[in-house]
Amino acid sequence: MHKLMIGAMIAAAGHIAIARAADDLPPLDPHVVNFGREVYQQYCASCHGAKAEGTPNWQKRDERGELPAPPHNEEGHTWRHSDAMLYDMISKGLRDPFNKTTRLTMPAFADVLSPEQIRAVITYLKTLWTPEQRQFQAEESRSQSPMKP
Repeated sequence: MHKLMIGAMIAAAGHIAIARAADDLPPLDPHVVNFGREVYQQYCASCHGAKAEGTPNWQKRDERGELPAPPHNEEGHTWRHSDAMLYDMISKGLRDPFNKTTRLTMPAFADVLSPEQIRAVITYLKTLWTPEQRQFQAEESRSQSPMKP
């Protein structure tokens, strides 16, 4: 019985720490979020879904052996990447690292989107994640170099 109480106290402390960490997240500028949502709808939604839900069966390789566009909401893995990494993926495009193809599976948008538009899309994506995912992503971003340019 005593071990159960200690376990419950540790679990509660963990939840409090996560809640505090989530409360420590900087607020997202609503103007930047709205701008990012508009850019996302225009340039990203055709592949990643209007609600960032991704392509159906996004975890299953297609006929070319490539993974379809993943979701950017809490169901996906976007939140596991730092701001700088997300910026590079959007700017430079992405090639499926597990496929031997040389073509980009996600096109580069550096010639299409301005740095401000790319950063705004990243800010918008953060609104689609849980507080715990945002906290994890914020820590990833702090541990790596900032977004360029």
